[in-house]
Amino acid sequence: MKWSVLALVVTLAACSSKGQVRDDTFPDPARAYPAGGTYVNLDNLRQYAPGMSKQQLQSLLGTPHFNEGLWGVREWNYLFNFRGSVGAAPIQCQFQVRFGDAGVSTGQSWKPESCAALLQPAPAPAPPPPPVAETPLRISADALFAFDSATLADAGKARLSEVVRSLGSRVDEVNLVVVGYTDRIGSDAYNLGLSQRRAASVRDYLVEQGVPASAIRAEGRGNAGALVDCEGSSGNALVTCLAPNRRVEISGIGG
Repeated sequence: MKWSVLALVVTLAACSSKGQVRDDTFPDPARAYPAGGTYVNLDNLRQYAPGMSKQQLQSLLGTPHFNEGLWGVREWNYLFNFRGSVGAAPIQCQFQVRFGDAGVSTGQSWKPESCAALLQPAPAPAPPPPPVAETPLRISADALFAFDSATLADAGKARLSEVVRSLGSRVDEVNLVVVGYTDRIGSDAYNLGLSQRRAASVRDYLVEQGVPASAIRAEGRGNAGALVDCEGSSGNALVTCLAPNRRVEISGIGG
């Protein structure tokens, strides 16, 4: 009876530990070779999965660090080092792989168990917000030029001087695009030429005020990009109605 009770206790103890790896089954890290273990390739380590043979595991992670053989051995033990960031102190973890009768891995354990979380890939950084399209500075051509003229009026020069002052210390860092537009009165060819001359006049004045010439591109688009149609208007009423289309737009000012 006494021996039966003892056998029952041993059996229950064995059953309670089945499938678990106690801390005392891990070898002393001081016995690792090379001393201190190795730094493991995380991409390789993430490829490990139960069912791999010892040859496959050795190819993936290298030889175990505790002089364990290849044949008839039921577990391999590794001592791995991880570094969370450049210059940070390394984190040391023990990794144990267990093998079944067929010589293929049946499971693995970590000491401490928190080391398993190191295999989780870092979350992808959130994508940057899409750039906000800059609204160009829109200046009425009627405020810059006399009607049908590409020569800057005094009021136009004053307005452009304000633009340069608004750049402040950024005046040497900007890249500006000056685009001239006209209304639809007159031929397309004439309007295109007028818009180009007006854009060039604005560019030249900005350069006079201290903006580097290499930082400004000027172009004219004639009566393209109309903001208003003014269908049904004629004469002076049409000229007045189409005023929003006669404009100069400056992009790249920002700030």
